[in-house]
Amino acid sequence: MPFLIAIGVVVLLMIAALAFMATRPADFRIERSAQVDASRNVVFSIINDLRRWGEWSPYEKRDPNMKRIFEGPSSGPGAIYTWSGNNQVGEGRMTIVESRPGELVSMELEFSRPFKSTNEVNFELTASEGGTRVTWIMDGKNNFRTKAMSLFMNMDEMVGKDFEQGLANLNRVAWAESLKTREGKAARAATPRA
Repeated sequence: MPFLIAIGVVVLLMIAALAFMATRPADFRIERSAQVDASRNVVFSIINDLRRWGEWSPYEKRDPNMKRIFEGPSSGPGAIYTWSGNNQVGEGRMTIVESRPGELVSMELEFSRPFKSTNEVNFELTASEGGTRVTWIMDGKNNFRTKAMSLFMNMDEMVGKDFEQGLANLNRVAWAESLKTREGKAARAATPRA
């Protein structure tokens, strides 16, 4: 009899977990914003060029042996970045689908490992005092697996921390590039003309 009660409790817990998962939202959004101390044009040029992703992405450092392939144009719509790495970075592909100078870079993000998913990623740029406000947004669908994972981990917190680190890295790279540009302009201005 105690064995049947235990089985009944387990079945009830499984039904409760499935019912709870069914109430989870069908869509998700992860969004973080940060001030970047560079002009929108500088920030846009860095984000819009997937070959520069490694300079600031928080994911690039997790697998130094990651394989990378770039296809299409060097930047803008049609630029493609495919990667395959360890379990921390997985395998996938990013494609820029839209870019508006100084305003927006929109990408399709496809994962094939550790699990299949397709998400939309947007980088929105707005002018702000002293630089650019960058908002990194990822929108996607919650499938059964991600709904189940939400029982044990908070994806917004986990991925959000990566976005925050990436934006801090982007600020460092963009600020350094702005500094070089300003120094170059100052040197050219100081050079006597013949």
